[in-house]
Amino acid sequence: MLLRCSYLLERLHTVLFVRGGAVSNMSLKRLAPEIRQQIHLTEAEDQLCTLLDEFTCHLEKEQDIRTTCRISGGWVRDKLLGQDSNDIDICLSHMMGVPFVEQFVAYLSENKRIPVNKVAKIESNPDQSKHLETARTTLFDIELDFVNLRSEAYAEHSRIPTEVKFGTPLEDALRRDITINSLFYNVHTRSVEDLTEKGLDDLRNGVVRTPLPPLETFRDDPLRVIRCIRFASRFGFEMTPELRDAARDDSIQEALASKISRERIGEELDKMMKSVQPLRAVQLINELSLYHCIFHVPDNILVVASSTPSSPETSIIACTILDNILSTGSPSTSQPAVPVHPTLLSYVSRDPGTKARLFLAASFFPFYGITYKDQKQKKHYLVEAVIREGLKLGNKNYYLDAIPALYGAASELIVGLSLNQDRFKNPSERVSLGLLLRNPKIHKSHSGTHWTSSLLFSLVCELVRLGGLSNGEAAKECVERYNTFTMRIGELGLGDIVDAKHLLDVSKSPGFVHILKHCH
Repeated sequence: MLLRCSYLLERLHTVLFVRGGAVSNMSLKRLAPEIRQQIHLTEAEDQLCTLLDEFTCHLEKEQDIRTTCRISGGWVRDKLLGQDSNDIDICLSHMMGVPFVEQFVAYLSENKRIPVNKVAKIESNPDQSKHLETARTTLFDIELDFVNLRSEAYAEHSRIPTEVKFGTPLEDALRRDITINSLFYNVHTRSVEDLTEKGLDDLRNGVVRTPLPPLETFRDDPLRVIRCIRFASRFGFEMTPELRDAARDDSIQEALASKISRERIGEELDKMMKSVQPLRAVQLINELSLYHCIFHVPDNILVVASSTPSSPETSIIACTILDNILSTGSPSTSQPAVPVHPTLLSYVSRDPGTKARLFLAASFFPFYGITYKDQKQKKHYLVEAVIREGLKLGNKNYYLDAIPALYGAASELIVGLSLNQDRFKNPSERVSLGLLLRNPKIHKSHSGTHWTSSLLFSLVCELVRLGGLSNGEAAKECVERYNTFTMRIGELGLGDIVDAKHLLDVSKSPGFVHILKHCH
């Protein structure tokens, strides 16, 4: 199976996107624009920096308290990339966040007559990577988090710091996950500070690198491996060879699987699926041999599963096909030989969460068709266990409702879809198609499933099982079957009435059958 998957992936690189004799090279494109030479502040940001500078001078003059304010992390990175951010993290030297903000708010109220939202204190929570308390407020519609600069020391077998203390700006920069997230913006000098001396170059060159040796960074917090994947896929950046080797290290992978909460892993994966390049995220997960660490199935469920999962590489094949289909119409993307019917893509464009659900479902393809029974002997799809227990995603973005339904529809209801099937001839084509669309595994819009995305995902599954779009005529015939089916639904007007309210169980209601026969 592994050899076949490797062959299919090679074929995907050379044949998948063929149109008019041209072949795309599927090379990764950097998404981020060229970085700016300096940060351009909005009016609100400029006013915020001015007030912070004035207040630190006030503290030194009135209370002999010396502190500095630096904006850190994602805001600095995004501003240099020309992207606005409404979320600012401010690091303080030699002062905790809560007392600083409480006095800052009082200063603004008494001296500037500027109203500020109530200050919220967020307690430290090591399990959620919150190692120090944070003070949060909002000013000029900007969400502000204040925390002190810090250095951390970790025990060998724990990701919770054994010691957290006031740190220098360099110590704080070095403890961060990657260099492009270690940049500071000094509000007093109005300048960017690259204390690792690598952050700006890595941002320009599209490189994901850890400030310290990657094994040291990952041992301190193995979750950083997954964060590296997220940022590399989000920006189209390349990881350094040393980082890749460290991510594949057995001790790091064991720590990631055993010491990081499944909730934190699920949260990172959710962000990847909602980003602009979920396919690249799945590719990197496979390249770094992290599939089973991330898409975890509890042992007590795996032993009672109906079969063994297929090769993780099938997740790349499924996501690549899905990415190609969803990119139809993009001038920068090569098109499949037979484009899918536009109706199949309609719900993806209307509902932002659908794309993430489809890509997460495609990334689960190694579990296609596999079921297990719970203690009450009720059958479930294995993907449900991965979502519920392996990733702890719950029903965020309707993942837990919609994805098992997608697999149920693809493996039980839509497989081999064709208007020529006997099931669509009695009692009539219109009634049979209408009842199929009414099946909750195929269409239940308030739970994240829509008949168009169900058909689309089933098409992806069939193409994977056929060997991808590289399987010329067979793939072309498959796409044409789905297009014909979708076109017929439109001709019968069924897509417009699938959400019509009904009082009875439609699968048993003669009244609904009558409506399907006569409603146009």
